[in-house]
Amino acid sequence: MIWSGIRSKLENEYLAESLRGHIQYYATSYSKCPDHEGRAAVRYDGEEILKSNYFDMMWAWYDAERKIRNENPEMSHREVWLKSKLDILKDGCFDQREFYAAFAEFDNQSVEDSLDSENALVRMFAVLDRRVGKRRLVRLADRIADEPEWLRTFYLIRLRAEGINKSDAEDISAEI
Repeated sequence: MIWSGIRSKLENEYLAESLRGHIQYYATSYSKCPDHEGRAAVRYDGEEILKSNYFDMMWAWYDAERKIRNENPEMSHREVWLKSKLDILKDGCFDQREFYAAFAEFDNQSVEDSLDSENALVRMFAVLDRRVGKRRLVRLADRIADEPEWLRTFYLIRLRAEGINKSDAEDISAEI
């Protein structure tokens, strides 16, 4: 699928009605850059809440791999690679290819599976999804505390858009 199709699905088919016109997805590849590397971002009312690019991601990935290798010399190369990939994603580091891959995972599974995905970008798509109603948003309040800061920001944006106070969600979630 090409970017315009992905963006259309994210902003028109999946995005909650209360967020339409407020959330915009952005991804690009730079044709003059080797391997057409690029960047991706998610904007809320014109402000980039989450943004990253290939070059920032690669530096973060290198640092994360080195740290994991030093702390866990017994880990296999593949284990280090996978753990470092998830760690930098928690920090909000990704490129447009990661963004596309997260969308592909999200687009090909249920919203429940997306909410439980290891990939934080997939969980972000799910939190903003129209199929996640107010009751489910409230039930997510307990889990959201363990999420990356940028994902908590999107959760709060969604709560506000639905007219739910964060404290109300936490109170209701505690009762469940």
